Amino acid sequence: MNIAKPPTKPPAPFSRPLSFGARPGGRSVQILASRYPRGTRLDLHAHREAQLVFAAEGLMQVETPKGRWLVPPDRAVWVPARLGHAIDVLADIEMRSIYFQPRWLATCYAGGELKSEFVVRVHPLLRELVLALFDDQSDSERVMLLAEVVVGELARAGDATTFMPMPADPKARKIAELLLQHPADDRDLDALARAVGVSGRTVSRLFPLETRLTFKVWRQRARIIGAIEMLGRPRQSIKRVATRLGFSSTAAFSFAFRQVTGQTPTAFLSRRVAR
Repeated sequence: MNIAKPPTKPPAPFSRPLSFGARPGGRSVQILASRYPRGTRLDLHAHREAQLVFAAEGLMQVETPKGRWLVPPDRAVWVPARLGHAIDVLADIEMRSIYFQPRWLATCYAGGELKSEFVVRVHPLLRELVLALFDDQSDSERVMLLAEVVVGELARAGDATTFMPMPADPKARKIAELLLQHPADDRDLDALARAVGVSGRTVSRLFPLETRLTFKVWRQRARIIGAIEMLGRPRQSIKRVATRLGFSSTAAFSFAFRQVTGQTPTAFLSRRVAR
């Protein structure tokens, strides 16, 4: 795993890394705007700085040792300094990354509380704060003030509905990885358990113990994450995706989709078409 600095060579034409600090030439806060096409993967890496990863548009998945975090446009992921993570782009994305120097972060109100990774629900205020950091007319003083407010908002904006915690047990994890790769797999728990050489009862015990979700709830969330990826492809209707993933009706699929993402599949598709 590489310990990386915030990129200095733009990975896409839209990128523009900038550094800001309380003193001239400081690097307390760095920002990077990037555009990536669907299918891009940023392999496992880490930064010396803490990072807020925000999808201004599009959809990505961030993987850390804890699990996988789905990041639609109304979410962001907080990644602490030196934490290994990988990013998969599931739909063409406009990514906004903010890097916080740990020493500066420790001086901020609530900055010391941000010690582990989590998903953030990006409410309107937080969204505008993040986007304002990328305003062409922002000077160093303004950026530093905005960054400090962002840190304060992060401390009370956690939301775990799009998190896919991964079990630590090797066999349970193998089932989890199988279902993430093939969310339409319709085998029942016992059949999946037999495929990896364990009993269904053991899997039922391990999932809530190691992920804090029952296997049923975990699998439902995996299906919705699969649905979001499918809906990002051309010529995929809501009905077709619902049927492929084994939902009894479009209404049942819409209900489950809203429970995980906070919006209906119709709203998700409308936003995508509007962009």
